[in-house]
Amino acid sequence: MRGASAAALVLSSSVSALTAAASPAAGACPAFPANNVWNTDISALPVHPSSAAWLGNMGGPSRLLHPDFGPSGGYPYGIPFNLVDARHPKINIAFTYSSESDHVPYPFGSDTSIEGGPGATGDRHAIMIDQSTCTLYELYNAQYNGPTGSTAGSGATWSLAGNGLRPAGWTSADAAGLPIFPGLLRVEEVNAGSVQHAIRFTTQQTDRSYIWPARPQAGAASNPSLPPMGARFRLRTGFDTSRFSAATQVVLKAMKHYGLILADNGSNWYFQGAAETGWSDTMISELKTIPAGQFDAIDESSLMIDPNSAQARQQAAAPAPSPAPRSAPIVAAAPPVILPTSLSPTDAATAAPGGDLTRYMVGRGAYGAPAADRPAVAAHGPTGYRDPTLAALLVAVGVLLAIAVALWLWWRRRGRRVSPSRPLS
Repeated sequence: MRGASAAALVLSSSVSALTAAASPAAGACPAFPANNVWNTDISALPVHPSSAAWLGNMGGPSRLLHPDFGPSGGYPYGIPFNLVDARHPKINIAFTYSSESDHVPYPFGSDTSIEGGPGATGDRHAIMIDQSTCTLYELYNAQYNGPTGSTAGSGATWSLAGNGLRPAGWTSADAAGLPIFPGLLRVEEVNAGSVQHAIRFTTQQTDRSYIWPARPQAGAASNPSLPPMGARFRLRTGFDTSRFSAATQVVLKAMKHYGLILADNGSNWYFQGAAETGWSDTMISELKTIPAGQFDAIDESSLMIDPNSAQARQQAAAPAPSPAPRSAPIVAAAPPVILPTSLSPTDAATAAPGGDLTRYMVGRGAYGAPAADRPAVAAHGPTGYRDPTLAALLVAVGVLLAIAVALWLWWRRRGRRVSPSRPLS
């Protein structure tokens, strides 16, 4: 167990120093240091040897990404977070998974926003950030029943100024034992034009193993062809983002440089954002057209300094390609989407809570690769290479060879005084 002083107290001087670093913000606090694994650029890391197998067991390359947040629904769609300070009352909570929870007072009350709303029946995550100590508190299945009767499935705390991880094998409010907040997309950072952290996402089935920085496994089977908790995926550098709106390009750039971290079991390729107003319908719609086949699992083991720390070894990032100029409207240029007439039993079983299949179905379907990503087949054919420049070069070389042979024959005939009509012996 971690005591309240170890989990919650942070020296103000340390907080100020980290806030000044190139780190995402959490209100008045850093969202972990800039060298935290969540905030580390992974664009130059190698592809994992199991990438293709993992992708094949996550719905396949044609499965489309699904933003698990947005402007739809009566209650804000996504995972909310609550900024508090030292004045907010803290209470003790009874946990279902007591042995793997942090038993400290939580700033949890009737005013705390819970995932899905007050009457939700899903994961009911509650995230609270105490800005006076820069402490992150997260609850799973949070149920407020007054100062002495509140419960949760599990509870975890982190110092936002440090790189601490849960003890090995311990859960958190997430199946992977990771914090949820640093993996949420937020309106303010997208509007500011820069997302500098990895994004949390889910898949249906995982292996009974986990890799750093995840802490426990929550697998369906011992199968190395299934991705483990903690697996990280990166959007391919060559994926053309120029046809998308500015907000969508911000998110896709983050996916190329920071990627997605597998943090929970759920619907394939659902990635999470904050439950906030201000999300763009255009951005949400465009993100639903991105196929999983444009991602690779990457091997980030070289970043690990200590298996019990989220501090990551910093490496030089791959240079970002210059965006191509846009001349056509973004929405008009988007690839076509073909909606299925019905969901498969597997898809239906993992649709959005409450039986609402709309969010799950919109944006699913066949993917038409953008022109920049298709092979240049016009230069090739069944009869061989047809590049006109190369063909002209080959003709010129042939002519020069013919002239050289003719000159050599003429020289030999002249030296031996042979008649032009008589063959050389």
